[in-house]
Amino acid sequence: MNPINIIIVDDHLLFSNALKGLISNYKEFNVVAVLKDGSELVDYFSNSDTKALPEIVLMDIQMPIMNGIEATHWLKEQYPNIKVLALSMECDETTILKMLRAGAKGYLLKDIHPTILHHALIEVHKNGFYYTENVANTLLNSIENKPIINNVKLKERELEFLKLSCSEMTYKQIAEEMCLSPKTIENYREALFEKLEVKTRIGMVLYAIKEKIVIL
Repeated sequence: MNPINIIIVDDHLLFSNALKGLISNYKEFNVVAVLKDGSELVDYFSNSDTKALPEIVLMDIQMPIMNGIEATHWLKEQYPNIKVLALSMECDETTILKMLRAGAKGYLLKDIHPTILHHALIEVHKNGFYYTENVANTLLNSIENKPIINNVKLKERELEFLKLSCSEMTYKQIAEEMCLSPKTIENYREALFEKLEVKTRIGMVLYAIKEKIVIL
């Protein structure tokens, strides 16, 4: 079987080259390029006729000129079959949500163990997604170990709240959009946490993505 092509996009050259060396030890994968930001990624694809296209892009977030969120959104629009796996030091909820909405199929922190990275690459290629419970303590369990709950019955307003929670709106803004009090929105949130068996907003977003309630 031919190795799976990977591109690394990260402006920290020491880290990205070390990452290339690590991945090169995995027989399933082949690093075809190491790029320093999203603009270099766009340039790479503009000359793709003579270059190997990747199946997975390992994407940093905070980069100059064109950051990881912008680059991921561009890839989603231009090459929807290429899977982006975010690899970043950023672990705040807002950044993770932005990457998910941009089209990332997974999110890892840079301090993960190499075996987790290896497993994540395999899962993203095989199943199309990978998220760990270590991402800002987002899930009760990681998606690979805990199937998304089926047959959860959501009320119409709960479904509306769930969809809005997949946006970048704050809970206060969601309350205003739904013409509800912040306390009522809090009750919707807690009710969905219980129904979906998740602990955070990102858990709700992952449920919505998996069940195709929202298309990001």
